[in-house]
Amino acid sequence: MPSSTTSSEMARVLIVDDNDEMLTRAAAVLGRDCVIVGTAKDGPAALQAADDLHPDVIVLDIGMRDMNGFEVAARLREHGSTAEVVFFTVHEDEEFIAAARAVGGIGYVVKPRLAADLLPAVREAKAHRPFVSAIR
Repeated sequence: MPSSTTSSEMARVLIVDDNDEMLTRAAAVLGRDCVIVGTAKDGPAALQAADDLHPDVIVLDIGMRDMNGFEVAARLREHGSTAEVVFFTVHEDEEFIAAARAVGGIGYVVKPRLAADLLPAVREAKAHRPFVSAIR
């Protein structure tokens, strides 16, 4: 069944993860209800893509090799990005959630809850409302 959401209402999303499988899975979950404007596999590419593509929401992995997601989020704000950030991670610790909030993250999705939580988190982020996955 086609989505009743028009493309102008759909969140424009940039997905950033250094794992190809996670990029593919996240895009598959979001693809019917969001416009995937791009993907990036590291911090510098994410910063460039955000600058070039002006997404509404950036789904951002925390644990990347060259520059972690917290560093990327802080740099995005320094560069004037107004995109909402939804962190996407394996970390289920309150300290990570607090750190995500501290750098301006509005959403926090744990990867084991990808199918259930990623789309609601992106929708909430587009509406400027917080979302945090239920943590074990």
